[in-house]
Amino acid sequence: MSFNLQEIRKDFPILDQSVNGRPWVYFDNAATAQRPRVVIEKMDEFSLLTNANIHRGTHAHAIRTTEAYEASRDRVKEFLHAENREEIIFTSGTTASINLVARSFSEKFLAEGDEIIVTEMEHHANIVPWQMACARQKAHLRVIPFSDAGDLQLELLEGLLSSRTKLIAVAHVSNTLGTINPVKEIIAKAHEQGIPVLIDGAQSVPHLAVDVQDLDCDFYVFSGHKIYGPTGIGVLYGKKVWLEAMPPFLGGGEMIDRVTFEKTTYNELPHKFEAGTPHYVGAIALGTAIDYLNRIGLEAAAKQEHELLVYATQRMKELGNVRIFGESANKTGVICFEIDEIHPFDLGTLLDQLGIAVRTGRLCADPVMDHFGVSAMTRASFSFYNSREEVDQFISALKRIRSMF
Repeated sequence: MSFNLQEIRKDFPILDQSVNGRPWVYFDNAATAQRPRVVIEKMDEFSLLTNANIHRGTHAHAIRTTEAYEASRDRVKEFLHAENREEIIFTSGTTASINLVARSFSEKFLAEGDEIIVTEMEHHANIVPWQMACARQKAHLRVIPFSDAGDLQLELLEGLLSSRTKLIAVAHVSNTLGTINPVKEIIAKAHEQGIPVLIDGAQSVPHLAVDVQDLDCDFYVFSGHKIYGPTGIGVLYGKKVWLEAMPPFLGGGEMIDRVTFEKTTYNELPHKFEAGTPHYVGAIALGTAIDYLNRIGLEAAAKQEHELLVYATQRMKELGNVRIFGESANKTGVICFEIDEIHPFDLGTLLDQLGIAVRTGRLCADPVMDHFGVSAMTRASFSFYNSREEVDQFISALKRIRSMF
């Protein structure tokens, strides 16, 4: 379909409202994206008319729900260009996917004295699970730093790699700096020494075409709500060779083959890692969200978002005395900033009074805050359904707030 912003915005009824008597501008897309009408309708359809637990059921509704759930797995497989549908595991989100790998992988492959490598720009969800794994196994966490411009200092990576390195975990796109990391290069360097790599794709899948086979990553994770789908649903892609070697993360129904009091054997992939009743309505609606994004076209959406990023960055710099954190030449539509040293909480509150929704605080990225020596940041993040007119409204609001101080 051709990119028509006015028509696209009609798909998102939540955008057509006022807050505090002003047209609402939603610039908090990195936290969660809004859902198009078709996704909401799909959730309603399977909640109101078809609700039945999946797998093993022999009645019509259970069969229909199971088929829709597994069809969504196929959509995710195609979206990520995975080789096998069994490599797609449904979880509750990016955080759950990383914790699954951190627990199961480290239980099998991490020993005392081994090392895990992360980067300085990671979201807490891609730091804390690895710290916990290292604490359990008496291993060590190593860190790739980034420059003030927001680019990873990859020249230091080779010095961190050793025979003790068991895994690298890195964000495809930073949630604070917007930097698109050269993950393919990192993966290639790691694989030269037989080291697997996990990619946190929470901030990349809404904006970039992802081909896990081309990247050759070992694990790739993302959340449904970042990509115009429901909350509470996410994806773990893992190469079959790793998933088959790793022990189950959770025990319970569906993940088993046979249970006796003497011994339990486990189900085949992907069910081995999907214990209990999953969020099947969410998984089905995630497939609808992927279909919707495919109709919009990732390339067209990314073009719109990049134009907004360039325009907003230019307009903000024209204000003067604005500090933008992270200005990599290769980034997505995220701007973290400080203006006139106004505290982000105050700025966010006043922007809300003027109808602008942004995110403020430490953004689940304490090491990034520490790097720049600040206690918090303000973040504006864009989606393809945002407009230049909304950027203008944002800039006007910043000017008005500045006049108050």
